[in-house]
Amino acid sequence: MKRRFLVVAALAALLLSGAVLAADPAPAKSVAEVVKAAMDPAADPCSDFYRYACGGWLDSTKLPGDQSRWGRGFSEIAERNRLVNREILEDAVKNPGSDPDRQKLAAVYGSCMDESAIEAAGTKPIESWMKDAAKVKDAKSAMEQAGRFHASTIPGLFNVHVEADFKNPGINIAQVVQSGLGLPDRDFYLKDEKAEVRGKYVAHVAKMFELYGDSAEKAKETADRILAFETELAKVAKPRAELRDPNATYNKLDIGGLKQLTPKLDWDGYLKAAGHPEITQINVMTPDYLKGLEAALGAADASTLQAYMRWQVLRDAAAMLPKAFDQQNFEFFGKTLQGQKEQQARWKRCVAYTDGAVGEILGQEFIKKQFAGDSKRVARDMIEGIQTAFANNLPGLAWMDDATRTRALGKKGAIVNKIGYPDKWKDYSSLKVKKADFFGNMLAAARFEYEREAAKVGKPVDRTEWGMTPPTVNAYYNPLNNEMVFPAGILQPPFFSKDFPAAMNYGGMGMVMGHELTHGFDDEGRKFDAQGRLTEWWEPSVSEKFESRAQCIEGQYASYEVQPGLHLNGKLTLGENIADNGGIKQAYNAYKAYEAANAGSEKPAVDGLTNDQLLFVGFAQTWCSLATPQIEQMLVTVDPHSPPKFRVNGPLSNYNEFWEAFSCAEGTNMHPAKPCEVW
Repeated sequence: MKRRFLVVAALAALLLSGAVLAADPAPAKSVAEVVKAAMDPAADPCSDFYRYACGGWLDSTKLPGDQSRWGRGFSEIAERNRLVNREILEDAVKNPGSDPDRQKLAAVYGSCMDESAIEAAGTKPIESWMKDAAKVKDAKSAMEQAGRFHASTIPGLFNVHVEADFKNPGINIAQVVQSGLGLPDRDFYLKDEKAEVRGKYVAHVAKMFELYGDSAEKAKETADRILAFETELAKVAKPRAELRDPNATYNKLDIGGLKQLTPKLDWDGYLKAAGHPEITQINVMTPDYLKGLEAALGAADASTLQAYMRWQVLRDAAAMLPKAFDQQNFEFFGKTLQGQKEQQARWKRCVAYTDGAVGEILGQEFIKKQFAGDSKRVARDMIEGIQTAFANNLPGLAWMDDATRTRALGKKGAIVNKIGYPDKWKDYSSLKVKKADFFGNMLAAARFEYEREAAKVGKPVDRTEWGMTPPTVNAYYNPLNNEMVFPAGILQPPFFSKDFPAAMNYGGMGMVMGHELTHGFDDEGRKFDAQGRLTEWWEPSVSEKFESRAQCIEGQYASYEVQPGLHLNGKLTLGENIADNGGIKQAYNAYKAYEAANAGSEKPAVDGLTNDQLLFVGFAQTWCSLATPQIEQMLVTVDPHSPPKFRVNGPLSNYNEFWEAFSCAEGTNMHPAKPCEVW
């Protein structure tokens, strides 16, 4: 929750995958030709800048069949990275050598690709779990089983993760948060317009149990019980937007306090079954959910609890079971929920599984191929320019007083920048994997990561750790560490290239950097100080002015329609929208400083565009995207980011330098009479 990602972290594996490119992007074309081809010169930039910058690409690009969303920026980079990783992994399978880490790459990827072994294993890998789930008879045994499940990262009932203490960020504590739903969000259970999806979910669950061997009648009864129980959990779950307030989600308790909060939940049994009875310091992010869970478990009969627990195993393991289970899982979660027409190629999914299991081994090989030379230095220089632009902008903010401004400068100065890859790699020496055992390898990797995380509780935070692997096409800001992280995977065209005009680099990667920096000062990030502590460091009058400006952004984006009648949730997307608005402003200001320091060194790179215009076009073109109606509908409910069109038009319509660059008169769509501004 606290790491603010540029794209949707929970859905990244689904949304950033893509069809194989014929080759690297347009090797025979100049940068100018590629930029112009993506544009629609007939569109009015002051009416719909997204269409102006992306219209050519939108008209000439087809959504790949194995995608629910495809973008000119993230998706195309992710595909190139995936091809690089595939080459690395296939070579490791052919030549595993004697290096233990290389052998792990070979074993994980090779076992995933060994479909005949997966078919031969059938459902044997999950039989013990299913038998244990069938023994659950009451709330006490359900808690114990949840502990055993969580130790293998099988979901159910609630979620526990390890994170720094919000008010003592040098120490790790256990964080307990609502979870346990099979559908993407509570709204899917509670809103009338989602009734059809619920019906298809029940049919899917029943089909999965039929594949497992249950009769059609029993499978339908089981599915109905599961939906009913999950609906009870949905009723007590907090709306997603309310989880964005760190003060509301900080409720630190010792184990005694947790027992007092929910006396009928067997926390001792849970922690013992999870293998860590020593854990006592816990933050309950959603106390009311735990109270509701206590009531739901107490009211459920044994058959319902058994059905729910068996479903946790089957749902979690589906992609690692024989093809019939994997395909049925895709039919609902891929086709129904996301509108994806076809399953991704096996190798693509296996690359993703390997990155998830041993990503920092794979990452060491990836950076040798994709992040060599002085890339890290160039990126660092650019980030420092963005940070300087942010600092130089502060005196011009009339709503901020001197005391708060000084503290903001201090926080900016304390930010740690992580670029490319970790300085210290994760040690996988205790992870044991083997050939031809995909399920076993995934289980071993899950348990390895669980134990590594659980061992952190009560110990100092390791600030050298990364929350993403090097090939990841993403970036994040973590307020608890006051750090920005930019994996090597995203520091590539069209976001960044040493061969690009500076205006394009600042419009692409510069905006990403400005976005992450602004997260340190958005409606959530601003509540953490330079040391990562959740504390009030703003003067009260300045906080009020900030909130007023944030409400303007919230209202602006809530007015946007993704589909007729389907509006964005301005509260859910507020932090990302503030970051987008600040990001493009810091990128532009940093570029102007670069331009001044290198006067005359860069002539207009694209005929018909000034370099200022190119910066804005370059920014917009990183977000050119296609999407299915189904994924758009789902993301409006679950995604804290606005859709690409509004990530472009929203910030630019608030920005006077954009209006000047394209001579947009007040009253046009891209120059409203009352624009919003925070940073």
